[in-house]
Amino acid sequence: MRKATAAAALAVLFTLSSAPAHAETIPSDRVTIDVVTVNGSGCKQGTAEVIVSSDNTSFWVIYSDYLAQAGKGAGATDFRKNCQLNLQINTPQGFTYGIAQATYAGFAHLERGATGHQGVNYYFQGSSANNLKKHTFTGPFDDNWSVTHRTEFADIVYAPCGEKRNLNVNSALRVDKGTSDANTNSFMTMDYTRGEVRTLFNFSWKRC
Repeated sequence: MRKATAAAALAVLFTLSSAPAHAETIPSDRVTIDVVTVNGSGCKQGTAEVIVSSDNTSFWVIYSDYLAQAGKGAGATDFRKNCQLNLQINTPQGFTYGIAQATYAGFAHLERGATGHQGVNYYFQGSSANNLKKHTFTGPFDDNWSVTHRTEFADIVYAPCGEKRNLNVNSALRVDKGTSDANTNSFMTMDYTRGEVRTLFNFSWKRC
């Protein structure tokens, strides 16, 4: 039942989030994505999944165990979690893609004096790991959060036509307890429901 509910929710989210600006440049043949490697304390083997929207405009990365915490009950290394994904995006012949926008959403409970940090960068295999995006949340905070990183159209980097360049997606969560009460716990996750972490990437397509 849970899987069916999650699938239905994703279908609705795809419908709401998929808004192609230039429909004529979106490939009609099905786009698929293979997860080549998964590394990091925030996405242990078997805890990361990728789903492509039915209209080829976006894809979700769904995690099931990605939470950083600090304070009472937290382990020495729990304050920072990271995930490194290497994705093979199988594009139809005659097309290439870039990432126009990425949205990260979650839940955070930060005590007064604590801070939470979310960071991400994504780049093609063989290119330098630049364009790091960061966002900081300050306690007291106890709510859902959402961050959207948009790239201006002229600045979108596209995969080279005719070459196989996997997409690297690196993300991290960090919680610093700071001056918060030592008997309290602060945490941060990319999860609205605290059961599934959802990250949405919007494609920008162009013809080769």
